[in-house]
Amino acid sequence: MSDFEPILTRNWNVPDGDTLKVYESRGGYQASRKALTTMDPDAVVGVVKDSELRGRGGAGFPCGLKWTFLPKDRKETLLCVNGDESEPATFNNRLLMEKDPHQFIEGILIACYATRASTAYVYLRFEYIKAYRILERAVAEARAAGHLGKNIYGSGFNLEIWLHRGAGAYICGEETGLIESLEGKRGWPRIKPPFPAIEGAFRKPTVVNNIETLACVPHILERGAAWFKSIGTPKSYGPKLYCVSGHVNKQVCVELPLGVTARELIDVHAGGVWKGRKAKAAVPGGISMGLLSAAELDVKLDFEDIRKTGCLGLGTAAVTVLDDQTSIVDYLYNTSRFFAHESCGQCTPCREGTSWMYKTMKRIKSGGGRLEDLDILQNMSNNLGIMPGTTICGLADGAAWPFKNALAKFRPEIEEYIRTHQDPSRRITPLQAAIASGVSADVAVRHSLTVLGSAPAPAALHSADGGNRP
Repeated sequence: MSDFEPILTRNWNVPDGDTLKVYESRGGYQASRKALTTMDPDAVVGVVKDSELRGRGGAGFPCGLKWTFLPKDRKETLLCVNGDESEPATFNNRLLMEKDPHQFIEGILIACYATRASTAYVYLRFEYIKAYRILERAVAEARAAGHLGKNIYGSGFNLEIWLHRGAGAYICGEETGLIESLEGKRGWPRIKPPFPAIEGAFRKPTVVNNIETLACVPHILERGAAWFKSIGTPKSYGPKLYCVSGHVNKQVCVELPLGVTARELIDVHAGGVWKGRKAKAAVPGGISMGLLSAAELDVKLDFEDIRKTGCLGLGTAAVTVLDDQTSIVDYLYNTSRFFAHESCGQCTPCREGTSWMYKTMKRIKSGGGRLEDLDILQNMSNNLGIMPGTTICGLADGAAWPFKNALAKFRPEIEEYIRTHQDPSRRITPLQAAIASGVSADVAVRHSLTVLGSAPAPAALHSADGGNRP
């Protein structure tokens, strides 16, 4: 670790590091010039494929392999860059755009040349106003200097980059939801196949890459695939930007080799847990990935080891720390509220499941919880997402995984919360209990009134049967 040389963040603390002048003075655009003037597109794809660069957006799919899925006989190719960084507590892409935009633009240039794309669309999260303005200026600088536009470096290759701001929807981080929104339609995911590589934006073959993924590409071209694979862990190569936030003394974004542990991130880079407390749990890569317990903080945060803990994956590598005085119920309540709000509503299991999870957690938090609610939540989380093949995209899985992890690792704490946080006004009435047991409405009314000690009036029973009052 001591001999690791940061590359993605090397210009972050350099004065005017976001300008073309500084970027070029530090070797910028040499990799793109090398690619366009001395290599053919297939050779560039081969180098990236050999590096085994995996996508940094969450799924970890091999970047070079993705580029090979495009049809050989295509007449036009588009590149869509996913800058809709909406996963809670994730801010590495924002910093890449704000602090070193030309590194990212050079990555776009090389990726477009490799895939023969002459147009690139950068889809930006709406709230990233500062990043948008910096990118606007950087694109204009690059075009004026001949790094974009017509006949770049005299190679005959043309490229234009267009910036497109979203409208604040988490679902547009999913690649086909992003494409729908880019086309001016409602931002919700498409049924696949066809996949974007065959029919993507504007029904043309399309590559969708993440910002951090593309920022790695110039360095792979400059230093080689072997160098890239010398960093990280097996099957998880290269540097990674890790965000650390939550209950820590210092919220940071640091560049480290893939495979660093959550404990090192918390204790060394984030200054430890705040207020002298201990960590109860940590979210390893955005709330959709699930939870690490305190005993699991030594797991490697790469694409492989993290799955051994029952988490969905590495995700965005945005670690959020929960201290030992934080209730897991509060965590589940906030998580369920987020996913219920952000579900696009296209798929019934996700639309209804996220809503009922939130309603259940809201009731538990307000003192009306029952122990059997946890079994119901477990059942919903097991049947909610795309893994059972019930939804179009992975949002449902992301909503279910925090519950799967929390119920597996913290169920006794949640049960204790339910037992000790009972509000008498939220108790289930005899009528509700009878109906929940499958009793018909008229019998349920009789049962309820009997328990309450009042005789059922014929008119009331008649009305319960659906008839008219006399």
